[in-house]
Amino acid sequence: MTNPPHPSADSAPPAGPSGLSGPSGPRAGRREWTALGVLMLPLLLVSMDVSVLYFAIPQISADLEPSGTQQLWIFDMYAFVLAGLLMTMGSIGDRVGRRKLLLVGAAAFGAASLVAAYANSPETLIAARAVLGIGGATLMPSTLAMIRTLFTDPGQRAKAIGMWSAVMTGGVALGSVMSGVLVEHFWWGSVFLVNLPAMALLLLLGPFLLPESRNPAPGRFDLLSVPLSMAAVLPVIYGIKEIPSQGWNVRYVVSVTVGLLFAALFVHRQRTAASPMLPPTLFRGRGFSPAVALNLLSSFAMMGSAYFTTQYLQSVLGKSSMEAALWALLPTVLVGVAAPVAARLVQRGVNRAYVVAGGFVFAACGYGMLTVAGTDSMWLVLAAAGVIAAGIVTVMSQMMDLALGTVPAPRAGTASSVLETGAEFGGALGMALLGSIGTAVYRHEMPASASGGARETLGAALAEARLPPGRAGESLASAARDAFTSGMQAAAVAGTLLLLAASALAATTLRELCPQNPDPAPAAPTHSRH
Repeated sequence: MTNPPHPSADSAPPAGPSGLSGPSGPRAGRREWTALGVLMLPLLLVSMDVSVLYFAIPQISADLEPSGTQQLWIFDMYAFVLAGLLMTMGSIGDRVGRRKLLLVGAAAFGAASLVAAYANSPETLIAARAVLGIGGATLMPSTLAMIRTLFTDPGQRAKAIGMWSAVMTGGVALGSVMSGVLVEHFWWGSVFLVNLPAMALLLLLGPFLLPESRNPAPGRFDLLSVPLSMAAVLPVIYGIKEIPSQGWNVRYVVSVTVGLLFAALFVHRQRTAASPMLPPTLFRGRGFSPAVALNLLSSFAMMGSAYFTTQYLQSVLGKSSMEAALWALLPTVLVGVAAPVAARLVQRGVNRAYVVAGGFVFAACGYGMLTVAGTDSMWLVLAAAGVIAAGIVTVMSQMMDLALGTVPAPRAGTASSVLETGAEFGGALGMALLGSIGTAVYRHEMPASASGGARETLGAALAEARLPPGRAGESLASAARDAFTSGMQAAAVAGTLLLLAASALAATTLRELCPQNPDPAPAAPTHSRH
């Protein structure tokens, strides 16, 4: 027996005065909201897996005895594979069906979690982390794209996307805390086993609660675009992630350059291929390109601030890793409030441009608070982190809603993957550029008598300060903490200016924006329950 098709907009309706997609579709009921709750579980775990190894690495190192290079790959493999495959998986989901890809990804994620938990060698764990990245790349764009299918009413969709943004942001902070709790009471493999119940629940309930949706006329899949997209994304992400800690090494500059060359080839391929993986028409919608750019800037600000605040809690204030992770949860309280408030303002007629611009200004105030933080300003730094997170989640939730409301429904998966890939780039750039500013100031502020290692990083300086007895070590540690705080203040000034500029850009580009369907689909998308 075939259930009636799930209602879905084939194209974005005309925009209302606030920039929100126009006439409402059928309102979602209890079934759709329950389905959203099921989708949030895998999303939470995918975001948590970015930081879930923070406390498990020491035990893994003692048990598996990986080399230094293998340890880096154990930690980074997941994020690299995830970033490299987002666009590919978003395009595949539009072709084969987002529910089908979501369930396949959940099965792969669960199986890889089981293998990782009981890995008996570094090579096995690295391979399992790679498969986890593949599974994560299928889950992230699919969950966001399915919100477009489940919620056709613009107001309800905005609320759902706000929840998606809050869960995604909070998961990264929660991952490190859960890692610490599990490792303290169990063995390191337990950080992976927590994935199994959620994935099992998704596999059990997904076929009944989630409607299938796909592009009815996607064309042939362009295989050449897959390696080109990965060759464009991975070297750039790798290079700009290494620059803050390793400096402007020639190797990392070459890596970024090679990635940009492949990015140019990828763009050329999308413009010339008969059936491109990333249709250029996607960017012709008046709302999509600004949404991607502003979402990238918001991710830049979020990760750029996190680079300093996490080190501040541990190295400047001297908190243990577990204490720092628990304190870092406090700023996320504001995240759960920001997105719903922003959605309510837009629904009540406030122009989306002013809501987004206000979000950037609010986040800029958080950066402004960091410019006056001292070496003993824990509550000020935590408050600043909360203000930044609230402002940025306001922007992110609105930009995701705008982008999904602008593109045709059959391409929601591709659009979601572009947004998330842009966020990966933005986060890496934020850590690289703001981190480089902070490092430069740190080196300038450190006394000339300090050793080369102490002048490079705060961690090295504190390690060195433990060696000499008496006042010499205390003096070095104090100087290093002062220098790091000065670097954080300088980077915060740059972040404040960037966010104020982003606010002006948002107000200018979004004020008169009316989302419309940039590429009408030739036929209605296929929806089915079975």
